[in-house]
Amino acid sequence: MNNNPMKTISSRVVYQNRWMTLREDAIERLDGSRGIYSFVEKPAAVMIVPLEGTPEDGSLWLVEQLRYPVGKRFLEFPGGAWEDNRDADPMEIARGELKEETGLTAGRLDRVGFLYFAYGMSDQGFHLYCARDLVQGEATPEATEQDLVLHRVSVREFEELCRDGVIQDSATVAAWALLKARWGLG
Repeated sequence: MNNNPMKTISSRVVYQNRWMTLREDAIERLDGSRGIYSFVEKPAAVMIVPLEGTPEDGSLWLVEQLRYPVGKRFLEFPGGAWEDNRDADPMEIARGELKEETGLTAGRLDRVGFLYFAYGMSDQGFHLYCARDLVQGEATPEATEQDLVLHRVSVREFEELCRDGVIQDSATVAAWALLKARWGLG
């Protein structure tokens, strides 16, 4: 499953900034036909599931923020990447992003796995962690996150929000599904 049947003929950077690189590759497919493939390169990120209590009857912390490309506000698990320190330990990034966005400090941080956001158009994936034994402190959002609103919801409410299509962030939904699968639930 990991073999790439396409041959890269050439590759060029179309656009680049601090957060991303847009690359366009000229490719040759298995049948010899040629084409282009454009995609976004971004550093790996983290996503944190802040859980109080149990996954059956506990509560979760979500952030609500504007997602500019679609012009709407959404609920999602906290997370992010450190573009200026791409080699940082993912667990360190997870602790930092959790504190920055929510003010929460995790007494326990367990690695759940690794997923990709949208591998049809980007190489960016995310390390998933579950934060437990939470202590509330002061959030310190960066300038791009000044509109964040913190929400605490019960697990039951969270799952209803997912079922009802209120939570539309696929990474948040997938993260919860993976966490439950790893714990042998649902």
